[in-house]
Amino acid sequence: MSSLTHFDAQGQAHMVDVADKPATRRVAVATGRIEMLASTLALIESGTAKKGDVLGIARIAGIQAAKKTSDLIPLCHPLALTRVAVAFVLANTDGGGVPQVACTATVETIGPTGVEMEALTAVQVALLTIYDMCKAVDRGMTINGVRVVEKHGGKSGSYVAE
Repeated sequence: MSSLTHFDAQGQAHMVDVADKPATRRVAVATGRIEMLASTLALIESGTAKKGDVLGIARIAGIQAAKKTSDLIPLCHPLALTRVAVAFVLANTDGGGVPQVACTATVETIGPTGVEMEALTAVQVALLTIYDMCKAVDRGMTINGVRVVEKHGGKSGSYVAE
């Protein structure tokens, strides 16, 4: 792995210069999950949460967050995103597992730098929105496992998590 790119020769933080990098198609996929009580998952699944369509609102929040990543992460470049997709999978306890909502964000652009931060931000904000909308009935929800699972494009090529 190469050295950290967000520091100059004097050790000062700086925004990486991407002016000479070629514009290529960049794709990143991030995932994460929010674990909750079975009754909270049932409320989300039924669409009867007091604040409305939990997953619909969370999807829009994730998309909006991807578009605003450079406003939140100081050294991220503002990017013209060509696609942001946020999807959810609900897993109940029928198999004995922990009730949860899994989130996957796929972000794409054509540009000189990648979209991993945008995908991670989309997942985090979508999951935080689920927490916000359901906290009145379940304050013990936990957000876990947020990570990049796939990335394509650029000089470093592709990465697919095991």
